[in-house]
Amino acid sequence: MSPVAPDRPLRIGLSARLMHTPPAELGFPGKTLQYLEQSIAHWIMSRGAIALMVPTLESGGGLERRGISVKAVVAALDGLVLQGGTDVSPLSYGEDPISPLWPGDRVRDLYEIELLWEFIIQGKPVLGICRGCQLINVAMGGTLYQDIGLQHPGARSHVDSALYDRLAHDLSIEPGSRLAGLYGGTLAGRVNSIHHQAVRRLGNDLVAEARCPDDGIVEAIRWKGAGYVAGFQWHPEFHMGAPDLLDSGPILLDFLAAAGMPMPEDEDGKG
Repeated sequence: MSPVAPDRPLRIGLSARLMHTPPAELGFPGKTLQYLEQSIAHWIMSRGAIALMVPTLESGGGLERRGISVKAVVAALDGLVLQGGTDVSPLSYGEDPISPLWPGDRVRDLYEIELLWEFIIQGKPVLGICRGCQLINVAMGGTLYQDIGLQHPGARSHVDSALYDRLAHDLSIEPGSRLAGLYGGTLAGRVNSIHHQAVRRLGNDLVAEARCPDDGIVEAIRWKGAGYVAGFQWHPEFHMGAPDLLDSGPILLDFLAAAGMPMPEDEDGKG
Protein backbone atom coordinates (compact mmCIF):
# COMPACT_ATOMS: atom_id res chain seq x y z
CA MET A 1 0.00 0.00 0.00
CA SER A 2 1.26 3.51 -0.83
CA PRO A 3 2.07 5.79 2.11
CA VAL A 4 -0.73 8.07 3.22
CA ALA A 5 -0.17 11.78 2.66
CA PRO A 6 1.69 13.17 5.70
CA ASP A 7 -1.00 15.79 6.31
CA ARG A 8 -3.76 13.16 6.53
CA PRO A 9 -3.91 10.82 9.55
CA LEU A 10 -4.59 7.15 8.95
CA ARG A 11 -8.22 6.12 9.32
CA ILE A 12 -8.38 2.77 11.10
CA GLY A 13 -11.70 1.00 11.32
CA LEU A 14 -12.56 -0.98 14.43
CA SER A 15 -15.24 -3.63 14.24
CA ALA A 16 -18.06 -3.08 16.71
CA ARG A 17 -18.83 -5.15 19.75
CA LEU A 18 -22.54 -5.98 19.79
CA MET A 19 -24.83 -6.01 22.81
CA HIS A 20 -28.08 -7.57 21.60
CA THR A 21 -29.88 -7.38 24.96
CA PRO A 22 -28.64 -4.39 26.97
CA PRO A 23 -29.20 -4.46 30.74
CA ALA A 24 -32.37 -2.63 31.76
CA GLU A 25 -30.40 -0.03 33.69
CA LEU A 26 -28.84 1.25 30.46
CA GLY A 27 -32.27 2.35 29.24
CA PHE A 28 -32.38 0.82 25.76
CA PRO A 29 -35.15 -1.81 25.90
CA GLY A 30 -35.41 -3.86 22.71
CA LYS A 31 -32.38 -2.19 21.12
CA THR A 32 -28.95 -3.44 20.06
CA LEU A 33 -25.91 -1.47 21.19
CA GLN A 34 -22.69 -1.29 19.19
CA TYR A 35 -19.57 -0.14 21.01
CA LEU A 36 -15.81 -0.35 21.37
CA GLU A 37 -13.58 -0.70 24.42
CA GLN A 38 -11.62 2.45 25.24
CA SER A 39 -8.14 0.89 25.42
CA ILE A 40 -8.17 -0.42 21.85
CA ALA A 41 -9.13 3.01 20.46
CA HIS A 42 -6.50 4.79 22.55
CA TRP A 43 -3.84 2.27 21.48
CA ILE A 44 -4.52 3.02 17.81
CA MET A 45 -4.67 6.75 18.47
CA SER A 46 -1.39 6.73 20.45
CA ARG A 47 0.49 6.71 17.13
CA GLY A 48 -1.52 9.47 15.49
CA ALA A 49 -4.08 7.36 13.64
CA ILE A 50 -7.81 8.02 13.89
CA ALA A 51 -9.90 5.16 15.31
CA LEU A 52 -13.36 4.86 13.74
CA MET A 53 -15.89 2.24 14.82
CA VAL A 54 -17.58 0.48 11.89
CA PRO A 55 -21.25 -0.29 12.61
CA THR A 56 -22.93 -3.34 11.13
CA LEU A 57 -24.43 -2.68 7.71
CA GLU A 58 -27.47 -4.89 8.07
CA SER A 59 -30.83 -3.81 9.46
CA GLY A 60 -31.28 -5.72 12.69
CA GLY A 61 -28.68 -8.26 11.62
CA GLY A 62 -31.00 -9.48 8.86
CA LEU A 63 -30.76 -9.30 5.10
CA GLU A 64 -32.03 -5.81 4.32
CA ARG A 65 -29.02 -3.89 3.03
CA ARG A 66 -28.59 -0.29 4.11
CA GLY A 67 -27.92 2.50 1.65
CA ILE A 68 -24.12 2.23 1.92
CA SER A 69 -22.08 -0.78 0.83
CA VAL A 70 -19.29 -2.58 2.65
CA LYS A 71 -17.11 -1.80 -0.36
CA ALA A 72 -17.68 1.94 0.12
CA VAL A 73 -16.95 1.77 3.85
CA VAL A 74 -13.69 -0.11 3.33
CA ALA A 75 -12.65 2.29 0.54
CA ALA A 76 -12.83 5.15 3.06
CA LEU A 77 -10.54 3.40 5.57
CA ASP A 78 -6.86 2.45 5.62
CA GLY A 79 -6.93 -0.65 7.81
CA LEU A 80 -9.12 -2.77 10.07
CA VAL A 81 -8.79 -3.93 13.67
CA LEU A 82 -11.10 -6.77 14.72
CA GLN A 83 -11.49 -6.15 18.44
CA GLY A 84 -12.17 -8.67 21.19
CA GLY A 85 -15.49 -9.60 22.72
CA THR A 86 -17.93 -12.47 22.89
CA ASP A 87 -17.27 -15.96 21.56
CA VAL A 88 -17.22 -16.82 17.87
CA SER A 89 -20.26 -19.01 17.16
CA PRO A 90 -19.43 -22.70 16.57
CA LEU A 91 -21.95 -22.53 13.71
CA SER A 92 -19.46 -20.31 11.89
CA TYR A 93 -16.98 -23.21 11.66
CA GLY A 94 -19.45 -26.02 11.08
CA GLU A 95 -19.98 -27.22 14.64
CA ASP A 96 -22.81 -27.21 17.15
CA PRO A 97 -22.26 -25.56 20.55
CA ILE A 98 -21.13 -28.10 23.13
CA SER A 99 -22.71 -25.99 25.87
CA PRO A 100 -25.61 -23.51 25.99
CA LEU A 101 -23.20 -21.21 27.84
CA TRP A 102 -21.15 -20.65 24.67
CA PRO A 103 -23.48 -20.04 21.70
CA GLY A 104 -21.31 -17.21 20.41
CA ASP A 105 -22.53 -14.35 18.23
CA ARG A 106 -23.32 -15.51 14.70
CA VAL A 107 -24.56 -12.06 13.67
CA ARG A 108 -21.25 -10.47 14.59
CA ASP A 109 -19.32 -13.30 12.93
CA LEU A 110 -21.01 -12.70 9.56
CA TYR A 111 -20.54 -8.94 9.81
CA GLU A 112 -16.83 -9.22 10.64
CA ILE A 113 -16.10 -11.93 8.07
CA GLU A 114 -17.63 -9.72 5.36
CA LEU A 115 -15.48 -6.79 6.52
CA LEU A 116 -12.36 -8.95 6.65
CA TRP A 117 -12.68 -10.20 3.10
CA GLU A 118 -13.48 -6.78 1.67
CA PHE A 119 -10.33 -5.35 3.29
CA ILE A 120 -8.32 -8.22 1.79
CA ILE A 121 -9.90 -7.65 -1.63
CA GLN A 122 -8.98 -3.96 -1.46
CA GLY A 123 -5.42 -4.77 -0.34
CA LYS A 124 -5.72 -3.17 3.09
CA PRO A 125 -4.30 -4.64 6.31
CA VAL A 126 -6.28 -6.45 9.01
CA LEU A 127 -5.23 -6.96 12.64
CA GLY A 128 -7.23 -9.33 14.86
CA ILE A 129 -7.14 -9.09 18.65
CA CYS A 130 -8.29 -12.03 20.84
CA ARG A 131 -11.71 -12.85 19.34
CA GLY A 132 -10.44 -11.12 16.20
CA CYS A 133 -7.59 -13.62 15.94
CA GLN A 134 -10.08 -16.49 16.26
CA LEU A 135 -12.40 -14.87 13.70
CA ILE A 136 -9.57 -14.65 11.15
CA ASN A 137 -8.85 -18.35 11.64
CA VAL A 138 -12.52 -19.26 11.18
CA ALA A 139 -12.87 -17.01 8.10
CA MET A 140 -9.93 -18.89 6.55
CA GLY A 141 -11.59 -22.27 7.14
CA GLY A 142 -10.09 -23.14 10.51
CA THR A 143 -11.73 -24.30 13.73
CA LEU A 144 -11.58 -23.37 17.41
CA TYR A 145 -11.51 -25.03 20.78
CA GLN A 146 -14.98 -24.10 22.02
CA ASP A 147 -13.59 -24.37 25.54
CA ILE A 148 -9.91 -25.00 26.19
CA GLY A 149 -10.52 -26.61 29.57
CA LEU A 150 -12.92 -29.21 28.16
CA GLN A 151 -11.31 -29.89 24.79
CA HIS A 152 -7.58 -29.59 25.55
CA PRO A 153 -6.90 -31.78 28.60
CA GLY A 154 -3.87 -30.65 30.55
CA ALA A 155 -3.91 -27.08 29.21
CA ARG A 156 -3.16 -24.28 31.61
CA SER A 157 -5.89 -21.82 32.53
CA HIS A 158 -6.12 -19.04 29.94
CA VAL A 159 -8.83 -17.03 31.65
CA ASP A 160 -9.59 -15.91 35.19
CA SER A 161 -12.59 -13.62 35.70
CA ALA A 162 -11.19 -12.29 38.96
CA LEU A 163 -7.75 -11.43 37.54
CA TYR A 164 -8.99 -10.47 34.03
CA ASP A 165 -6.05 -8.78 32.21
CA ARG A 166 -3.71 -9.41 35.15
CA LEU A 167 -3.56 -13.11 34.25
CA ALA A 168 -0.43 -13.66 32.16
CA HIS A 169 1.78 -16.43 30.84
CA ASP A 170 4.98 -16.89 28.87
CA LEU A 171 5.06 -16.71 25.08
CA SER A 172 7.19 -18.73 22.67
CA ILE A 173 7.76 -17.03 19.29
CA GLU A 174 8.56 -19.06 16.17
CA PRO A 175 12.14 -18.56 14.92
CA GLY A 176 12.32 -16.79 11.57
CA SER A 177 8.74 -15.51 11.78
CA ARG A 178 7.76 -11.94 11.02
CA LEU A 179 6.79 -11.58 14.68
CA ALA A 180 10.29 -12.61 15.78
CA GLY A 181 11.70 -10.05 13.38
CA LEU A 182 9.61 -7.29 14.97
CA TYR A 183 11.34 -8.01 18.27
CA GLY A 184 14.89 -8.25 16.92
CA GLY A 185 14.90 -12.03 16.90
CA THR A 186 13.67 -12.38 20.47
CA LEU A 187 11.82 -15.68 20.83
CA ALA A 188 10.23 -15.26 24.27
CA GLY A 189 8.01 -12.83 26.11
CA ARG A 190 5.07 -12.60 28.45
CA VAL A 191 1.49 -11.73 27.51
CA ASN A 192 -1.91 -11.36 29.14
CA SER A 193 -4.52 -14.09 28.76
CA ILE A 194 -8.28 -13.43 28.63
CA HIS A 195 -9.85 -16.27 26.61
CA HIS A 196 -11.45 -19.68 27.05
CA GLN A 197 -11.54 -20.37 23.29
CA ALA A 198 -8.54 -20.65 20.97
CA VAL A 199 -7.35 -21.67 17.53
CA ARG A 200 -7.64 -25.44 17.08
CA ARG A 201 -7.09 -26.33 13.41
CA LEU A 202 -5.31 -23.58 11.50
CA GLY A 203 -7.18 -22.05 8.59
CA ASN A 204 -6.00 -22.15 4.99
CA ASP A 205 -2.69 -20.37 4.30
CA LEU A 206 -2.26 -19.40 7.95
CA VAL A 207 0.87 -20.02 10.01
CA ALA A 208 1.27 -19.96 13.79
CA GLU A 209 3.87 -17.38 14.81
CA ALA A 210 3.68 -17.90 18.57
CA ARG A 211 2.35 -20.40 21.11
CA CYS A 212 1.97 -20.76 24.84
CA PRO A 213 4.95 -22.94 25.84
CA ASP A 214 2.96 -24.56 28.65
CA ASP A 215 0.39 -26.29 26.42
CA GLY A 216 1.01 -25.40 22.77
CA ILE A 217 -2.07 -23.17 22.43
CA VAL A 218 -1.67 -20.89 19.38
CA GLU A 219 -1.12 -17.26 20.39
CA ALA A 220 -0.36 -15.53 17.08
CA ILE A 221 -1.25 -16.27 13.46
CA ARG A 222 -0.39 -14.70 10.12
CA TRP A 223 -1.77 -15.13 6.61
CA LYS A 224 0.69 -16.25 3.92
CA GLY A 225 -1.33 -14.60 1.14
CA ALA A 226 -0.56 -11.41 -0.77
CA GLY A 227 -1.65 -9.02 1.95
CA TYR A 228 -1.34 -8.17 5.63
CA VAL A 229 -3.55 -10.24 7.93
CA ALA A 230 -2.33 -11.02 11.44
CA GLY A 231 -3.99 -12.12 14.65
CA PHE A 232 -2.90 -12.08 18.29
CA GLN A 233 -4.66 -14.03 21.00
CA TRP A 234 -3.55 -11.64 23.74
CA HIS A 235 -4.58 -7.99 24.09
CA PRO A 236 -1.55 -5.84 23.19
CA GLU A 237 -3.58 -2.70 23.91
CA PHE A 238 -3.61 -3.73 27.59
CA HIS A 239 0.20 -3.99 27.61
CA MET A 240 0.76 -0.24 27.47
CA GLY A 241 2.43 0.81 30.71
CA ALA A 242 3.09 -2.82 31.74
CA PRO A 243 6.90 -3.26 31.64
CA ASP A 244 6.72 -6.97 32.48
CA LEU A 245 4.65 -7.73 29.36
CA LEU A 246 5.68 -7.82 25.69
CA ASP A 247 6.03 -4.32 24.27
CA SER A 248 2.95 -3.56 22.14
CA GLY A 249 4.69 -0.92 20.03
CA PRO A 250 6.27 -3.10 17.32
CA ILE A 251 2.98 -4.87 16.57
CA LEU A 252 1.08 -1.60 16.22
CA LEU A 253 3.77 0.13 14.17
CA ASP A 254 4.04 -2.84 11.80
CA PHE A 255 0.28 -2.76 11.21
CA LEU A 256 0.19 1.01 10.72
CA ALA A 257 3.11 0.85 8.29
CA ALA A 258 1.16 -1.73 6.28
CA ALA A 259 -1.77 0.72 6.29
CA GLY A 260 0.44 3.41 4.76
CA MET A 261 1.76 5.42 7.70
CA PRO A 262 5.24 6.84 7.01
CA MET A 263 7.62 5.64 9.71
CA PRO A 264 10.46 7.87 10.96
CA GLU A 265 13.82 6.18 10.39
CA ASP A 266 14.73 6.53 14.06
CA GLU A 267 11.40 5.16 15.39
CA ASP A 268 12.17 3.01 18.42
CA GLY A 269 8.82 1.19 18.43
CA LYS A 270 8.14 1.59 22.12
CA GLY A 271 4.55 1.12 23.20
